[in-house]
Amino acid sequence: MLVAADVMTTDVISVSPETLVQDVAKLLYKHRISGLPVVDDEERVIGIVSEGDLIRHVEAIGEQRRSWWLALFSDETALARDYAKIHGRTARDVMTPKVIAVDEATPVAEIAMLLERHRIKRVPVLSEGKLIGIVTRSNLIQALATADVHETVDTGDSTIREQLIKELKAQPWARLAMVNVAVKDGIVHLFGLVRTDEERNAIRIAAKNISGVKGVEDHIKRWKPMNDL
Repeated sequence: MLVAADVMTTDVISVSPETLVQDVAKLLYKHRISGLPVVDDEERVIGIVSEGDLIRHVEAIGEQRRSWWLALFSDETALARDYAKIHGRTARDVMTPKVIAVDEATPVAEIAMLLERHRIKRVPVLSEGKLIGIVTRSNLIQALATADVHETVDTGDSTIREQLIKELKAQPWARLAMVNVAVKDGIVHLFGLVRTDEERNAIRIAAKNISGVKGVEDHIKRWKPMNDL
């Protein structure tokens, strides 16, 4: 049975509560992600900032006041929350504080149900309350492409994945936030985006050099970096 630890992205892009909204937007844009966790000094998740949260903030640029009749029938708490979302300057101001999270042993099937039930795109993975990874809809699709969610993952496959991620983390050219690894029956499946063919080739070589690897299936795509905001 696949669990969160088997499919999660371990190199998580996160921000502090005091990160400026503009800087959060730049990170989402640069890394082509739709949301990220907000963590405190102890790496504990205190919120999530998504594209939806920032879109509300954009309203401040061309703000139009609510019609008096709409405000009349609106809940005051909701109005106050909307005001903070629109005018907030930091991640703490605009984030969604109620975070749905899982631990590393949570089955992938259960994570899929959580995403569907709560209409969210990602869940942080916690260990002893601290952030260690994140599982997105993309991670789940990649897992389904390589193995049935009801099959038992071989211990050797988990070890191969851990060793490859450890190797890539040690390399300054590897952008793990944009690459994911799945291993099935000794075959390494690589997903995600890279900026250069050289980076893509280096990742393949790193995978091939891990003990126990029987083959590498490369599903990585190349993208042209956009200019920063």
